[in-house]
Amino acid sequence: MSEDSRDRLSVVLATFNEENNLEECLNSVKDLADEIIVVDGSSTDRTVEIAKKFGARTKITTNKPIFHINKQLAIDLSSKDWILQLDADERVSPELAKEIMKVLKSSVLSLESKVNGFWIPRKNWFLGRFLMKGGQYPDYTLRLYRKGKGRLPQKDVHEQAEVEGKVGYLKHPLLHYPYKNFGEYLLKWGRYTDLLSTQISDQLRNKNIFYKIFFGLISLVFKPAYWFLVTYLRHKGFMDLWPGFIFSLFSSLRFPVSYIKYLLQND
Repeated sequence: MSEDSRDRLSVVLATFNEENNLEECLNSVKDLADEIIVVDGSSTDRTVEIAKKFGARTKITTNKPIFHINKQLAIDLSSKDWILQLDADERVSPELAKEIMKVLKSSVLSLESKVNGFWIPRKNWFLGRFLMKGGQYPDYTLRLYRKGKGRLPQKDVHEQAEVEGKVGYLKHPLLHYPYKNFGEYLLKWGRYTDLLSTQISDQLRNKNIFYKIFFGLISLVFKPAYWFLVTYLRHKGFMDLWPGFIFSLFSSLRFPVSYIKYLLQND
């Protein structure tokens, strides 16, 4: 990092068995970070070795059911003025790295400033291309914030950080590579629908039969149809060609599949 912004940025991650992703992630921030913090959930692969190769400060702990607990621990261990929280399957684009450097040198971020965080647009890679339609871009995520001003609620798998004060927007993207192939996507999709089915069970507990019937109709028919029409047609997912169709289809199918799993678990 340049002298004007030196000693200002902590890059923090929580990891578990990320040897196939971590090196590229850390390589994308090695010239940006003033410190790298990695909280690892007792990986059985080379994750910790790779982190140490980049000079990261590492802490080994258990792999929590709510992964954001370890992410928050990494945030708490940081010592610099600003925090960039990443996942191992993400890369900071060169353009984003330059933009972050510029922002950290800006007078807008003086202690008197009320700007305490920034939303970053994210590009998601799926079946050989970045999805730019279907509501997938810009997939804004709140990852850059002032030390002590941002926290994770640690309640939900897709939650965003909560930042005290004003929040701005950056222009250049974070690159997200969540799936190496369609098989890995299906595996994660299956786990996600398992989680949703558990949430449905909690939601329907102590509800009367009429509410449950109405919820079932919504989940099996209306929600998937509505979601597909919105993502594929209204938000032009068809412009992402075959990957856009598959993504819209499976995004829609999560509603009936998670509901059917709930029924099977509570039969």
